[in-house]
Order: sequence, then structure tokens, then C-alpha cells
Amino acid sequence: MTPPYLLGLDLGGSSVKAVAVTPNGETLRRFHATFDPDRPGAFADAARDLHQRAVRELAHPPARCGVSAPGLAARDARSIAFMPGRLAGLEGLDWTHFLASDTPVPVLNDAQAALLGEVWLGAARGAANAILLTLGTGVGGAAMVDGHLLRGAIGRAGHLGHITLDRNGPPDICGTPGSLEWAVGNYRIRERTDGRFDTTHELVAAHLAGDPFATRVWLDLLQALACGIASLINVLDPEVVIVGGGIAQAGSALFEPLGQFLEPIEWRPGGHRVRMAPAGLGDLAGAYGAAWNAHRSPL
Repeated sequence: MTPPYLLGLDLGGSSVKAVAVTPNGETLRRFHATFDPDRPGAFADAARDLHQRAVRELAHPPARCGVSAPGLAARDARSIAFMPGRLAGLEGLDWTHFLASDTPVPVLNDAQAALLGEVWLGAARGAANAILLTLGTGVGGAAMVDGHLLRGAIGRAGHLGHITLDRNGPPDICGTPGSLEWAVGNYRIRERTDGRFDTTHELVAAHLAGDPFATRVWLDLLQALACGIASLINVLDPEVVIVGGGIAQAGSALFEPLGQFLEPIEWRPGGHRVRMAPAGLGDLAGAYGAAWNAHRSPL
């Protein structure tokens, strides 16, 4: 007999990832399905298919199910309230009704869910104060303070990529001038490298191969990241800063110079240094966080 389990569903831009996990953290199944982002409702159909697959393979429904998705979660945590431009039909979709669940299905922003996953079973396991930065096309983020996930008045809390580093810089997608996302996000790599590189992965490879131009651009990017992290440390006082997303796969090429740039600018009362760590759960962090959120949700 399969033990009671939690099911976490994590919606991405073109795929859904899911985990079936016991409340004590034992993973029973992992699931993945792709969908056509241009077909209305395809993301929801893919998520429902994975939910039904979990029920079939594990022989009974989950004790609780949670959803992680891009956008701002509604105040009642039953849907995504604001997600313009992508995944048409996501806004306002009540997942409890859609999945025909006997128990409420809480919905959480994807970066916030990823942080919960990392605190539960990943690189920040057991931490009460933690920051997550996901470095990819843009810069996502989430924060936990004194054991409480920060959500804010309308769900904007934790959008750490949209702090200003350069007040004279151009506005990002949120209207923030010279933001951390503008300085670090992969979407500006071609502009930042005069068209020489299409992705940050190419930039890092060239840096490691000894290309002086790539090294200069890469280190400039990491210095901007260090300034953003130092500022966030001063505001949120974390035990650990988790760095995830595609850029985090650069490993020591990222973390060693990042640590060097932080050395003179991180405020360290009593010599206290904040731990930097790569994300431990990879692209399943959001699914684990959605499951944990469902387990702990007051809904």
C-alpha cells in the first residue's frame, strides 16, 4: 500500500514538473510533461494529466496537492491573480475546482515555492532566514524571514531581481531603473557582449577558455550580482543565500569570484559571513515547495 503522499505541481513556460513525496520528505515519484505554450489551456491540461497519472500509479489521490506557477498568487491562495502575457487562462483559474480535488489546492508563486522546497529538502534545509535568487533569462527571487515566507500585500514580496543598482539605467519589465535583473539577466547577454555571445553559458565557457573580453564581461556581471546580494543581506539578514537557475551551473567559476567581490562590501558584524550555496533541488525545487506548501497550508 502506497503511504499518504503530497503532490506538488510546478508550471513552467512549456512544461509541468511534479513530485509525489511523503510528509517526511521521501520521494515516491517524479513526473514531467511538456505542452505547447501557444495552445490556450495546454498548461492546465498537462497539469491535470500529471495529477491523474499520480493517482493511477500510486493507487490513491494525494493527501494534499499544491501548485507552483509564475505570477502573483491571489490573496485567497486558490489561483494566480496576475500573470500578463504568458499562459493564457492561468489568471483566475481555481485549481481546486479544475483538479476536482476533495481538499483545497493552494497556489504559490514559483520562486517562492522554490525557496520553500530548498528550505525543506535542499540547500537551505532547516534555515529560518534565507534568500533565493534564480539566475536565468531574468532574475527571480524569494525571501524567508524568521521562518515566514514573505508574500506581501499583493504577493510582490521577493521579486529581488527588481531592486535598483543604477538609478540612471533603463527600466526593466517592472519599470525599475537599472535593476539587478537588467545587470545580470541572460536576456541582455547579446547586448552586453556586443553580439559575441548568445547565452551566459557561452560567455562562461569563453571565460574559462581564457578569452579576456569574456572574462571582463563575466566579472563585471558578478560584481553587479555581489552588490545586489550585499544590499539584500543588509535588508533581510539571511543565514544563507541560495543561487539557482542556469547560471548557477557555472559552479566555482561563479561562486569563487562572487565571494571575492562580496569580501569588501558585505556587512559582517562580529565577523559573521552569510553562506552562499548553489540550489540543491534543481528544477524540481518548485514542485517540492508546492507540495510542502500544501502540507502546511491553512486552506
